[in-house]
Amino acid sequence: MRLVIQRVKKASITVEQNPPLGMGRGIVVLFAASELDEDGHWEEFVRKLASKTANLRIFPDDNNKMNLSAIELGLSVMVVSQFTLYACTKKGNRPSFAAAAKPPFAKELYDLYVKTLRQYEFKEFLTGEFGAMMEIELVNEGPVTIIMDTGEWENSR
Repeated sequence: MRLVIQRVKKASITVEQNPPLGMGRGIVVLFAASELDEDGHWEEFVRKLASKTANLRIFPDDNNKMNLSAIELGLSVMVVSQFTLYACTKKGNRPSFAAAAKPPFAKELYDLYVKTLRQYEFKEFLTGEFGAMMEIELVNEGPVTIIMDTGEWENSR
């Protein structure tokens, strides 16, 4: 699984033709599952990703040091599925998405991640809709963008 986590001042999401949903300061999480996740410890990794996301200390404290998490500050979160995080651009100009998990399994992991992350106390909790066309607007604060990849965890065991 791969997450891209952005610290934001504000963000909004529009799913297909529905009215936009917005949030204030917090984090936006882009979530993707890999075909390799089926072979691993994916339930354990989903729990670990959710915990790390909720407790990720990427907000400044009184000394302007990144030392506080979104839940410590009572901030918001938006989670969006994005299989394109597994794009391979090695050959040609059209990305290949062969490394991304197939939709049924990817949706299962995405839903479990969202369900697990909901257990933490965020001010607002927004999600996209798996497989839908979405528009996301955000103001990245910092900018701060963090990538978490469980493939790196597997390789460091």
